[in-house]
Amino acid sequence: MTNRFSTHLSFISACCASLILGSTLFFGTSCSEYNKIMKSTDLDYKYERALGFLDSNKCYGALPLLEEVVSLTRGTERSVDAQYNFAQAHRCVGDYYLARYYFKLFAKTFPNDPRAEKAQFESAICSYILSPKPSLDQLDTEQAIEEFQLFMDRYPASAFRDSSQNMIDELRYKLEVKSFESAHNYYHTGNYKSAVIAFENALKEYPDTPYREQMQWLIVDGYFKYAELSTERRKLERYNDTIEAFLTFVARYPESQYRNQVQDVYEKCLKAIDDLAEN
Repeated sequence: MTNRFSTHLSFISACCASLILGSTLFFGTSCSEYNKIMKSTDLDYKYERALGFLDSNKCYGALPLLEEVVSLTRGTERSVDAQYNFAQAHRCVGDYYLARYYFKLFAKTFPNDPRAEKAQFESAICSYILSPKPSLDQLDTEQAIEEFQLFMDRYPASAFRDSSQNMIDELRYKLEVKSFESAHNYYHTGNYKSAVIAFENALKEYPDTPYREQMQWLIVDGYFKYAELSTERRKLERYNDTIEAFLTFVARYPESQYRNQVQDVYEKCLKAIDDLAEN
């Protein structure tokens, strides 16, 4: 209790500092007034004021009040409402990790509550918001996809189903970009064997990716460059791998924008094989 009270005092001090600097967190609620609310022993009054802050988008003011109400009303009917609003307040202040945790906890603890569906959807939304740009680790992206899929399985007739599917598609595209960029980084740094493997794996995992034609071309070129860097005894095998990749490419993309490039690689392979035979 002492730690919680200290936290609240620190929060109020921060609020006052912000007021002095002109960055009002509560828009019309003075520090002295907020201090009185915090010191009140009337939980009903505190909860009413917390909801008022939340409804007015003064979410930093709602959080400490809701935390106390949640703590002191566990096992009561009010606790259910307070826990849902506590999750909402965390999302409102932009703390999406804690918001996700509390929304998920609410849906798990109160599965029969009418708000359980919305809570699980909001949990997935938090993961969606936390999903970073493709160049970064995509753990939150994968978690968001998993949560949206779980949500749609659990609530197949939900009004949020279409929105969930649209966000899944967007998140999957981000994973496709990540997969392409990771493979292309191998290619760009001259690690052609790893590049070919990464491109091939990406095509298996995302066969409908808009990058598929470009990746297929880079597989051909990656095989060729890998062959060029190989020892003499391995060159023939790897030039043949290049030709096989070339035949696959022209069969799939006969009118490709990369047709001239792959044709050039094919002709170089034939010449290299002839040179090896002469030696």
